[in-house]
Amino acid sequence: MFIAFDLLAEGEDLLQDIPFRERRERLERMLTGAAHPLHLTRTTEDRDVAVGWLAEFEGAGLDGVVAKPLDQPYAPGKRTLIKIKHARTADVVALGYRIHKSGSGVGSLLVGLYDSDGELRQVGGVAAWSDKRRQELVDELAGLVERDEDGAAVTGAGERSRFTGSKDVSFVRLRPESVLEVRYDQLEGARFRHTVQFERWRPDREARSCTYEQLDTVAGYDLANVLA
Repeated sequence: MFIAFDLLAEGEDLLQDIPFRERRERLERMLTGAAHPLHLTRTTEDRDVAVGWLAEFEGAGLDGVVAKPLDQPYAPGKRTLIKIKHARTADVVALGYRIHKSGSGVGSLLVGLYDSDGELRQVGGVAAWSDKRRQELVDELAGLVERDEDGAAVTGAGERSRFTGSKDVSFVRLRPESVLEVRYDQLEGARFRHTVQFERWRPDREARSCTYEQLDTVAGYDLANVLA
């Protein structure tokens, strides 16, 4: 499918310098009567309608809604829009970490949740640590590192995806004892859709209590209805 939301040129007319409202009107005229696979994003100037979309369309796998100023020209390379997404928190279990690409410190902390069968499943990762914090985390997590009979750290292999390619996905395993609170936007299947953000450690929380049941359940919504 091709889903259009803005129009920068029409024939010989360059439209980047005209307001978004006018670009949008020309786009709508251009796509009048268009059929699948061509689609046009919905727009509204009614805040209540947009709030309803934010709640409903998440079930179709969409992150949120985007707000754009109607009177501004197109600004290449600049973020003039505002993306509104759901903000949620969850308590998750630290189950491992990957070494930073520099070869030193924690690059990302892998986190998991217990499913209904009592199995700990990896659901995502926490990254974006400062250089100093990456080094501190190695020392802070040292006592949780799983080790073999020779005292060497036990490693595991993470899941590969089309984004990882040949990237090293191995990680240092941690005993599932430490809990942290993270911020996330939504689930995609059984995993967080994007990298989550660290909020705080939860020494008051038992790791086994960190289950999928704490997460918000989003009602399914047909993407075809979003594009209708």
